[in-house]
Amino acid sequence: MINVLMIEDDTEFAEILSEYLAKYNIKITNYEDPYLGLSAGVKKYDLLILDLTLPGMDGLEVCKEIVAKYDIPVIISSARSDISDKVVGLQIGADDYLPKPYDPKEMVARIQSLIRRYKKTSGEEQQSSQSVFVVDEKRHEIFFKGNALGLTPAEYEILSYMIRQNGFSISREQLVYNCKSLKDKGSKSLDVIVGRLRTKIGDDSKNPEYIHSVRGIGYKLVG
Repeated sequence: MINVLMIEDDTEFAEILSEYLAKYNIKITNYEDPYLGLSAGVKKYDLLILDLTLPGMDGLEVCKEIVAKYDIPVIISSARSDISDKVVGLQIGADDYLPKPYDPKEMVARIQSLIRRYKKTSGEEQQSSQSVFVVDEKRHEIFFKGNALGLTPAEYEILSYMIRQNGFSISREQLVYNCKSLKDKGSKSLDVIVGRLRTKIGDDSKNPEYIHSVRGIGYKLVG
């Protein structure tokens, strides 16, 4: 579960985004008042989504205060279209800037990307020495528990993408888009490939240990 602090005075927008992100195991706690948000125990959250137009305090000031006090990734989410706001926000320490309106799928991707980046910089590499999956990009091979898997190009692309997203729910669209060698873009081909991967790692489709089906979304790899 990714715990996200959100400071956003548009409660309807916050509720819609919260419901969508919950499908990807991302929980949002929103505060309309920036002062309440700043006193909400920022350290216990994994990421901050910050609006700029807030009651009583400009979002850029909130960003400056958060960056000065906490080591937390910050995504500015704002309808303000002035390019100077974006430039200043990034200069004072925001990690990303997503102008409204946007597709919530893009917010999911940006959250996951930032979380991965922060994990890497703090020494929490997803492919640690304890991981059962290791990708050798130069040889175009994937090792499972120390043994090389004999994979087709499509199987390699799907599994390597799952490994990069380890622990996160991945939509079927994401998987198809990132598998350039998948000739048939339909869902049946994807299901066949996932089935073959499960067979090659000895994963039971009815009670999987590594490749889990996520209802209404796609798949999630744990390992």
